[in-house]
Amino acid sequence: MKLYTSVDIAPSPKKIAYNDKILLLGSCFADNIGTKFGEYYFQTTVNPYGTLYNPASIAKAISGIGNGVSDIGIVEHNGLWHSLSHHGSFSRADKEDLVRACEQSRVQLREALQQASIMIITFGTAWVYEHEDKVVANCHKLPANRFVRRRMTVDEIVEIWQPILAAMPNKHWIFTVSPIRHVKDGLHENQISKAILLQAVDRLTAKQLDSPIGGLSYFPSYEIMLDELRDYRFYAEDMVHPSQVAVDYIWQRFVDTYMTADTQNEMRTLHQLWRDRHHRFLHPDSLEAQQFAAHIKTRLQQLQPRYPWLESIE
Repeated sequence: MKLYTSVDIAPSPKKIAYNDKILLLGSCFADNIGTKFGEYYFQTTVNPYGTLYNPASIAKAISGIGNGVSDIGIVEHNGLWHSLSHHGSFSRADKEDLVRACEQSRVQLREALQQASIMIITFGTAWVYEHEDKVVANCHKLPANRFVRRRMTVDEIVEIWQPILAAMPNKHWIFTVSPIRHVKDGLHENQISKAILLQAVDRLTAKQLDSPIGGLSYFPSYEIMLDELRDYRFYAEDMVHPSQVAVDYIWQRFVDTYMTADTQNEMRTLHQLWRDRHHRFLHPDSLEAQQFAAHIKTRLQQLQPRYPWLESIE
């Protein structure tokens, strides 16, 4: 007897391997999956601008990497300086500190875009806020009367993203819609928003780019959460975000879709290294702990010829 509705996902012809460099941009779900990639020591860059929720802000981050900090929109409110193109974690009491942090993020994103072969884009909401006729990534709790709230259309999203995809045809783009509900918008409005995002992604991925290397695909994290994991036991305490069990399950579905059996074998080896490095001894100065640390160091040295980026691990 089958007690849940399963989401069928065809294995992707384009696979992700350890020699790929991966850039993840978008909503909280991009952060969650980026964390899972990190647990297996893939070469990833995750949200250099911080969490970005709407398609316009993600697109602006990508297309604006050559514009410098003059285009990010810097404002001051209640003693803090904010970038309207960045997450609130970038806000600073000193304007120059903010500018430096934003410039570092721009350089990081530019380098990641140049190097990445895999782009994972997660749209969170179609609702946007505009400040002086420009869509912002974050309102930073500024007065509401300084913004205009509106909902993007499917055509608008497609029009923004098609030139970006066409400009980078050698990359493989994986789109997903965040399963995290934006309940502050209202449940009905959230559903309409997600429907717009799903339609926009469907139109973008339906037009495969003519490239033997790149391509477009959609990963149904939204459908997995709503159908296979519809029970509230798969949600965190806020009943909005997926629980760690749900994230792990969706990650495994992602792995099954985009990783070969050989890559999954490599993942098991590197995940064991990650687990060993994060093991905490009750008595860290004990002989057992010291021997374990020596074992980890030896294991790192053995793996570095195959995975040279592990040299950056301390």
